[in-house]
Amino acid sequence: MIAVVDFGSQYSQLICRRIRELQVPAELVSWQTADTFLDIREVRGVVLSGGPASVYVDGAPSLPASVLARGVPVLGICYGMQLLMQALGGRVEPATTREFGQASVRHTGESALFRDIETESSVWMSHGDRVEALPDGCRSIAASQGSPHAAVAAADGRIFGLQFHPEVSHTVRGMDILGNFVYGICGCDTTWTTEELADACIRDIRTRVPADGHVLLALSGGVDSSVAAALVHRAVGERLTCIFVNNGLLRMGEADQVLRDLREWNPRLRIEPVDAVEDFLEDLAGVADPERKRTRIGHRFVRIFEREAARLAGAWGTEVPRFLVQGTIYPDVIESASGSGEAHAQTIKTHHNVGGLPSDLDFELIEPLRMLFKDEVRRLGAGLGLPASLLERHPFPGPGLAVRMPGEVTWERLETLRRADAIFLEELRRANLYTATDQAFAVLLPVQSVGVMGDGRTLQNVVALRAVSTSDFMTAEWTRLPWDLVAQVSTRIVNEVPGVNRVVLDVSTKPPATIEWE
Repeated sequence: MIAVVDFGSQYSQLICRRIRELQVPAELVSWQTADTFLDIREVRGVVLSGGPASVYVDGAPSLPASVLARGVPVLGICYGMQLLMQALGGRVEPATTREFGQASVRHTGESALFRDIETESSVWMSHGDRVEALPDGCRSIAASQGSPHAAVAAADGRIFGLQFHPEVSHTVRGMDILGNFVYGICGCDTTWTTEELADACIRDIRTRVPADGHVLLALSGGVDSSVAAALVHRAVGERLTCIFVNNGLLRMGEADQVLRDLREWNPRLRIEPVDAVEDFLEDLAGVADPERKRTRIGHRFVRIFEREAARLAGAWGTEVPRFLVQGTIYPDVIESASGSGEAHAQTIKTHHNVGGLPSDLDFELIEPLRMLFKDEVRRLGAGLGLPASLLERHPFPGPGLAVRMPGEVTWERLETLRRADAIFLEELRRANLYTATDQAFAVLLPVQSVGVMGDGRTLQNVVALRAVSTSDFMTAEWTRLPWDLVAQVSTRIVNEVPGVNRVVLDVSTKPPATIEWE
């Protein structure tokens, strides 16, 4: 396997994902625990991630001693490269010209890292520091306009560094560079498959849950929680109980649809529906700050699971279930980083099932999908036999419509948003474009717009339409929907949803925007 040492980059797990796409096992480990990890695991190579710090600043993440002591090939990326060069005696300083975005890199043709790659290619840069002086025994093997040492290699053929990011899709030959490192330099074989991943997840769950242990699962009916349910059911069978909470923040008709689809897929899956609409609305009354919304929703979910665990234990005559399964995936972890203990990463927004959990949580969490991206989860679900009706559903955030209406959450605003959102999705399906987008939804804005209806002045709500295309939900492009479709959706919303007189289209990419509005 390849060990990926994380220094707080937003793209650390993306490196793992790219290596797994090469069908080679890869695992992420924090720089703070890497020494212990590398001492006990069989690794063929180590990749050092990027990170937001500067290597010359006091308190910056340091290079674990085992990285060089193991004697396996090492590839440093961005911060990881600078850290390697500094540790070997080189010098890193603030760059006179920073590089953010596309850049052209020309390599010397002397290194196995660039085998069968054209001399000049386009890469993705994102750095304000650069290596100014190489350590003894290292040479530059590629350069860009802003980085004379855009790639470096040690004379022993074991240590390499890249100032650019090969893991992002904007680096045109990034996968080939990673492949040269993983296959040619580290000598790895293609052993990583979806079947192996499923078996590993099931083994891990069985190891953690005792033979008489009962497990609760937070079931939303989305792709992530449904795949998690399939895995855990394979692992513990009838000792799994799924709790489906109707929090009042769901899309139109969603509660009935979710229960129907899941029961049709697996009649043996035990599902307990819970109506908690009033609880959530009471918690959210008067709350407009998005982080407070997410935290309150996360706390309420846990309190409900605790209550249900006690009730079920009384009904079964067993001890209270102490395991709680969540369908957390890696983009959730990345955006919630600081709130979830990910060292030196920055919080984008707290996901209710990561950073929004209460400190007095009584459950032991099981998150079998925590290190996977959405497309990996879908492939895993297909291998487990989940139907397309579940796997092709657009992602829906755990806090639901509460984070699709900036401002206070009220029942009236929820009903307005539900109707607008239902029209948008209905028209997408009618045009056979639902699966052509990866996520699409309406947003109710906290502003009112002057309009005219029936020759009279109106002051009513504004709805935004958001549709994106993405493979991993780390980056996203806005989907270029046909204008006739957009016009039809706008007309229907204004005509059919009371209190709305204006519809706008969100054409933001991620980054700089996130996919959800809150």
